[in-house]
Amino acid sequence: MVPRLGAFAALAIGMVMTSAAAQQTSVQPGIEVLLADRQDLLHNKRVGILTNLSGVDRAGVGDVDRLRAAGVRLTAIFSPEHGFRGNLNREGIINSVDAATGLPIFSLYGQTRAPTSEMLDTLDVLLVDLQDIGARPYTYISTTLLTLRAAAAAKKPVIVLDRPNPIGDQIQGPMLDSAFSSFVGMLSIPLRHGLTLGEMALLGNDTLAIHADLKVIAAQGWQRGMSFEATGLPWVAPSPNIPDLESAMHYPGLVLFEGTNVSVGRGTSIAFQVVGAPWLKPGALIARLGAVPGVTLSAAVLAPQAPGDGKYDGQEIPAIRLHVTDRAVYDPVRLAVALLCAMKADYGDALTFDAKAFDERAGSDRLRSAVESGEKPERIWQTWAAGLGRFAKERRRYLLY
Repeated sequence: MVPRLGAFAALAIGMVMTSAAAQQTSVQPGIEVLLADRQDLLHNKRVGILTNLSGVDRAGVGDVDRLRAAGVRLTAIFSPEHGFRGNLNREGIINSVDAATGLPIFSLYGQTRAPTSEMLDTLDVLLVDLQDIGARPYTYISTTLLTLRAAAAAKKPVIVLDRPNPIGDQIQGPMLDSAFSSFVGMLSIPLRHGLTLGEMALLGNDTLAIHADLKVIAAQGWQRGMSFEATGLPWVAPSPNIPDLESAMHYPGLVLFEGTNVSVGRGTSIAFQVVGAPWLKPGALIARLGAVPGVTLSAAVLAPQAPGDGKYDGQEIPAIRLHVTDRAVYDPVRLAVALLCAMKADYGDALTFDAKAFDERAGSDRLRSAVESGEKPERIWQTWAAGLGRFAKERRRYLLY
C-alpha cells in the first residue's frame, strides 16, 4: 500500500548518524561563549539582538532570557522572516512588543528588511543569533547582511553569535551569478555552501564591501565534520517548514521546486521531504532514476495541505518521499536536478516554471534553460565543477573551524 502523508500523520522520522558509534559532544553556541568569556563587549552598552526561537543555549534557554539574567541592558529585539517566535508563514510581519519583557520587536520582514536609523538609535551594539540551515536561499543570511549594511551606515558594531551548520561541510550545486542577486541569494556561493552564519557574514562583509564593524563569536567545540546530533545542541525548528533535520538535509535541492508547479509539502509535517503533483507517476519516475547515492525514494500520497504552498491545497496528490540514508554521499541538488530533468522528459509541459522564482533560487537562468532544453542531468552537474572548485579555495579565508 502507498503510504498517505499529511500534516497530522504520526511519523517516526529517523535521524541518520554519520557513524553508529558517534559520540555526543558538548558544543557551546556563541551566546554561551559571549556570556562566559566576552561579556566585556557589552559592558555599559545598550544592546539589541536579531534572533528568533532558534537562538538558544545548550539547555534550550532563549538568548533574551540569557542576556537579561546576565544583567545585559537589552533594549530591542529584531526578528527575521517568520517572526520572533518563528511561527509566522507570511509576508508583511509588523512590529510588535514582546509580552514577556516589554521590549520592542522590530520586524525585518515587513515594511523594511533592514533596521532603520531610528531603530538603531535605541542601541549601542547589535547581536545576531540565528540558526541557518546551510542553503543559499534561506533568508536569514540576507537579513544578516542587510542588517550589517544598515549598522555600518549608522556606525554601530555587530556581533554574530555563531552556531554549527546543521547539514555539514559539503559544497554542492550551482554558484550564484551576481546578476540574479535577490533576498533569496545575495552572495556568490553555491546552493549548498558548507558555511556557518558567522562565516557567511565575514564573507559578505568583505565581498559585498559592506565594511561593518563585525565580530564573530565562534561556537566552541564544533568541528566541520561533526553531525548535528553529536553537538549535544537541541534541534529547534528555525522556521515552520523546516520541522526537523531531515527536511534541512533535502532543502538545498528541493528549494528549487518552489519555482515550479511541484509541491514540496509545505504546510505538512514532512515539508521538503517530498515532491508531488497531480500528474506525477511516482513508481515510473523512481524506476527511471534508479539508485541514488545516500537517499531512498518511495511512492506516497501527499495528503491535503492546509495551509500549504498554495499549489494543490485541499487536494490529495501522488508524491515521491525522500529519506536520507547516508549524509556523507547524498547530494540533494543533484537529486533535484535529476528529478526535474526526468519530469520534463516524461511529462513535458505538465511541469511548469515560475522563471523569476526558479532563477533566483538556482542563482541564474542557466539551470532552467538546460532542463527545458532536455539536457541530461550529468551534463548539467558537470557545469558546476569549476565554480565549486574556485569557491572551495576562496572560502578558506573565512573559515572559523
